[in-house]
Amino acid sequence: DLPAIKFDYKPSSLKGIDNGHTIQVNYAPGSSIDVGNAHYELVQFHFHKPSEEKIDGKAHAMVVHLVHRNAAGKLAVVAVLLDKGGANELIDTIWKNVPKTKEREASIGGVTIDAAKLLPDNKGYYTFQGSLTTPPCSEEVTWMVLKTPVRIGERDIAAFGKTYPMNARPTQALNGRAVQSSR
Repeated sequence: DLPAIKFDYKPSSLKGIDNGHTIQVNYAPGSSIDVGNAHYELVQFHFHKPSEEKIDGKAHAMVVHLVHRNAAGKLAVVAVLLDKGGANELIDTIWKNVPKTKEREASIGGVTIDAAKLLPDNKGYYTFQGSLTTPPCSEEVTWMVLKTPVRIGERDIAAFGKTYPMNARPTQALNGRAVQSSR
């Protein structure tokens, strides 16, 4: 019996960066998740194509990683799998406002986003201990992969793919780690 992830995401002004590896959105303070007795603040989210996570051996078109940090500096990442099959207004807004200059954050005046629009209705999840998927691949990251994918437009997948046709770390072996599943 895993505790539910309690999402408390609030709208944020759009601050984006093409960091040379992915499109990243740096999120304003004040949004968080609570899982059991653990509290984590949303720091940023970013995208990978294809998904770095597989469920029953199946990869998805893309994934968004919502990166959270607790007061002790420990990280928790919520992974939302993305499949083609419908428009997502939030992703459309992000793609239309990607900074033209790589490695320079841009604040987009007058544009507000809400990370809650990246979440499926069903928030059941798998969880495991792992590492970040980009260098330095730091360990001790709590991963929560939502079981239900979110649909995004094929046009949005193609738009991201023009810049990053493949920016996913290969799926790693479990190496003795346990994967737990919420009910």
